[in-house]
Amino acid sequence: MNVDYLKKLLQDVQKKKISIEKAMQELKTLPFEKIDCATIDHHRPLRQGAPETIFGEGKTAEQILAIMKKMVEKKNNVLVTRLDRDKVSKIKKVFPRIKYYPQSRVLTLLNHPIKISGRGTILVVCAGTSDIPVAEEAIITAQMLGNKVDHLYDVGVAGIHRLMSQKEKLLDAQVLIVVAGMEGALPSVVGGLVDRPVIAVPTSIGYGANFGGIAPLLTMLNSCASGVAVVNINNGYGAAYVASLINR
Repeated sequence: MNVDYLKKLLQDVQKKKISIEKAMQELKTLPFEKIDCATIDHHRPLRQGAPETIFGEGKTAEQILAIMKKMVEKKNNVLVTRLDRDKVSKIKKVFPRIKYYPQSRVLTLLNHPIKISGRGTILVVCAGTSDIPVAEEAIITAQMLGNKVDHLYDVGVAGIHRLMSQKEKLLDAQVLIVVAGMEGALPSVVGGLVDRPVIAVPTSIGYGANFGGIAPLLTMLNSCASGVAVVNINNGYGAAYVASLINR
C-alpha cells in the first residue's frame, strides 16, 4: 500500500465517505498477506518508501501473476527483475499495460505516477556495450524509485578520452553507479574524479580469467579510490536501490 493511497483512505474516513469497517477491511492485510506461493510485504512502502520487487528468476509466470495481482490491489507500482521473455506473454494477457525491457529482462507496471523525489541526478556509467543489460536494470530501478537518471554508455578505460569528454556530467551527478566487466577498472577511475559516492557493479562479461565476474569484483573491492562501494556481480538492481537511498 503506497503512502498516497493510505492518506486518501484515512481522509475518506474522516470525511465519512467510507465507513470505518470498510477502512478496516482495507487495512487488515497491511503488514503482509499470505498466498500459496509467497508472503507479500504490503507494509514495505510505508516502512522503506518503496514496494517489494519481484525477482522473476526461478518463479513461474503463474506465481509472478499471483504476486502482481495482490500488489496491484494495494495500488502499488510493480517492478519485476530477471524475467525471461517466455513468461511475459502470459503476464501481458492479465496486465496489458505492462512494459517489458528484453535487454535487461525487467518488467514494470505503473498503477500511479512516479514522483521525482531524489535530490539530484543518479548517473549510470557503463564501461562497455556488453555491460548495458546490467546498467539498464539499474536505470529502470532508479527511475521506478523516483529518481532523475542519466547514463553514459561505452566509456571504458580502453578509450579513457571518451569518459573525460563527459566530465561535466560526472561532476554534476549526486550519485554514480559504475558498471564494468573485464578487469573492472572503471569505478576506480571515476572515483578518482568525483567527490560523490560511487557504487561499483562488476559484471560477468569477459574472457576466461574474468571468472564470471570475480576478477572485476576483486578489482573493485581493492580500489584505491576513496568513496567507492561495491555490490554483487550483475546486481544493477541493488546498486540502484542503494543509490536511491543516498539520493533522498
